[in-house]
Amino acid sequence: MGFKKHDKQTFIADSAAAFASRRITKREFLRRMGLAGVGFSAFSLGMLGNTRPFRNPGLISRADAALPDDQTKFLKEVGGQFKGAKIRYTSEATPPTVVLNQIKSEFTGLTGIEVEVEIVPLEQVLAKATQDVQGQLGTYDLYYLDQSWVATFAPDCVDPVELYNSKPDLAMPGFDWDDFSEPLVEGLAKYNGKLVGIPFDIPIFVLMYRQDLLEKHGIAVPTNYEEFTKAAHALHEAEKANGIFGTGLQAKSGHYSLECDWTQAVWGHGGSIFRPDKTFAGNDEQGIKGLEWYQDLLTVAPPQSTASTWDGQFQMMQAGQVALVQSWDEFFPGLDADDSKVKGLWQPAKPLQSAVGLRKTSDVGFGEIPNLGHQGGSIMGLSAYSKNQEAAWIFMQWACCKEIMTQCTLAGGFAPMRESSFADERVKAKAKVMPGTTRHLDIVKWTIDNVMASEPDMPLWAGLSTNEIPTELGKLLTGQDYGGSAKACMDAVAKMVDAKVKEAEL
Repeated sequence: MGFKKHDKQTFIADSAAAFASRRITKREFLRRMGLAGVGFSAFSLGMLGNTRPFRNPGLISRADAALPDDQTKFLKEVGGQFKGAKIRYTSEATPPTVVLNQIKSEFTGLTGIEVEVEIVPLEQVLAKATQDVQGQLGTYDLYYLDQSWVATFAPDCVDPVELYNSKPDLAMPGFDWDDFSEPLVEGLAKYNGKLVGIPFDIPIFVLMYRQDLLEKHGIAVPTNYEEFTKAAHALHEAEKANGIFGTGLQAKSGHYSLECDWTQAVWGHGGSIFRPDKTFAGNDEQGIKGLEWYQDLLTVAPPQSTASTWDGQFQMMQAGQVALVQSWDEFFPGLDADDSKVKGLWQPAKPLQSAVGLRKTSDVGFGEIPNLGHQGGSIMGLSAYSKNQEAAWIFMQWACCKEIMTQCTLAGGFAPMRESSFADERVKAKAKVMPGTTRHLDIVKWTIDNVMASEPDMPLWAGLSTNEIPTELGKLLTGQDYGGSAKACMDAVAKMVDAKVKEAEL
């Protein structure tokens, strides 16, 4: 199916609008996006029609941002030139966006520029952004862009570094581009050497464990998959009389959360999703071992695991029902919230290592990066069609400057994009048991810097990872099909996936 650019944009926008109004199913929406060559990142696939898995403790009490004097002067004098302008930013409810929406009055107070942050479900973000660029309308000045949309929207966004250098009179002093985490810039924000936007959000897998239970039973913190299995079983046996399970899973049939768990299990056992020849690899020896490892975990997990997404998994953790979990770092601040039954008892650790080693990127297909930290990030992009581009650029610099990005972390404990935010003494001071804790961020930073993974970059992946793969996995895990055989399940998935890839001529 071929598209001219305008026809393609119309097709995307109309399909996204149809899904948002529930006139078409999620499966049909993803099928259409595959035809149009639009994918979704590892994380954002699960956001279609759903909410983020983080538990926002609410805006933590805080003082106004302590901007350096030269930046305050810049905002008043340069930003003040655009007093009365109104800019619009459309985004899903990422942690930094939620915080930014609550503190935007500080920016308006300095500049007189009004800011509207429109927070909508992910499919509506896509529809609105596509309609905007198709007609070059300039309705929105700033876009939330899932990392897998960056190539699609690259022609419609302004390179922020190029703009910063070409218009020094609008350049915020002390912005410090080198302060952004290099893996996030390279992995999220660049396309063909061009910076499409600024990294703004990065959920990622880390290990989390109940320190009190491990110490009670003399069990060491697991460092690899085999150790995790042994620890989960030992804790389960020791604590089942107290209603505590070894682990908890996000294993709901047909849901992207199950695919996330499965992917990490496959990578951790030396496997991959695709081979270099673009055939499905989940049914090879390493892939089967990963799935069998996951099957075993179900025997020491709460029965509701096969009906749970990330929400259910978090609830198991916060209720004190499980002892070990490898999942999203965004859970962690909520574990120290005042309403948590296990406040202060969970600890973060590095993601599980692969005892057999990771598959090389040269041995996989579709740009897949097997590693230990499953992730899904996003960026903020400046519209090339903005009618208030200069005012929007001032806001974008404020929103992404060191102090404001640090304030976003201080307000909720979420992973920052800047090296200076990780090192900030105020952030470190919150590395203790408290609402909005930051005591997990050293682990998050190490994971970003060293073991960040990425799922395949292909149009069909949106549908495969939220339909065929987790649906068949669900049949296996719930006993509906395959007689408990991981190999039979993966062979069936391989036939489905390979047929679709061949049909799409990828």
